[in-house]
Amino acid sequence: MSWFGKMVGGTIGLMIGGPLGAIAGGAIGHHLFDKESGAAHRDRVNDGGWQDGFGQSRSSAGQRPFGGAGGGRAAEAEKRQMSYFLALFSILGKLAKADGHVSREEGEQVVAFLDAMGVRGDQRQFAIRVFNEARNSPYSAEDFARQFAEFSRRQPDLRSSMIDMLFRIALADGEFHPAEEEMIGNIARILGISDTELKTIRERHIAQTDQAYSVLGLSPDASDEDVKSAYRRLVQEYHPDRIVSQGMPEEFVEYATQRFQEIQDAWETIRAERRL
Repeated sequence: MSWFGKMVGGTIGLMIGGPLGAIAGGAIGHHLFDKESGAAHRDRVNDGGWQDGFGQSRSSAGQRPFGGAGGGRAAEAEKRQMSYFLALFSILGKLAKADGHVSREEGEQVVAFLDAMGVRGDQRQFAIRVFNEARNSPYSAEDFARQFAEFSRRQPDLRSSMIDMLFRIALADGEFHPAEEEMIGNIARILGISDTELKTIRERHIAQTDQAYSVLGLSPDASDEDVKSAYRRLVQEYHPDRIVSQGMPEEFVEYATQRFQEIQDAWETIRAERRL
């Protein structure tokens, strides 16, 4: 995450502003405070009795401006990476509390995301800070989604991955609360995700059929042509080479690589079953 050091060090002159900027400002403040105080950290997301190693929030999000003192605009790739990272963990923070509280399972799923993305050290602590700042902030998930939509106009696959991750968090505790489903639906509409695509992503996670078909967003009664079409579309969407060539965030590359392998495994299972 090349943008991370520049942002925390104050050398990025880009002012993101808005809800994401407020969340970043609060998270940076806590990050720097903890670094200076030498506070011990643990990988936990706070929610009442279940706290992370940072302790309770010491200032409300929105009280600190976001932006470094350095001159010049951040590179477009760094801007994209920054906004994706902030939006992802901000929205996850709101979603995790949509049913009234952040469960242990949901918190562990956030940490699992960080593991899968290869996020370590200071970046890991910062991601958890963003999650907690957003969760306790006066902003809504829809506020974060609207700002993210501005940064991802030309990246529909980035938007799809956001919805995919939201389903993973929502279902981490084994339940799908109506408030969680409503929030994901609202965010999907803000990001321009069609009802058909939302249904496909939903079925991928709420498996009512064979797992291999669920990965492709299909049911076992899908035609051979539908199976091939879904496979080709998903392979193109998540192929690591394509993701890298578009300058996507490093964390998304890690996620896309895992999804790509899931898609390949599902295809091989179905292909062998149908002798395609």
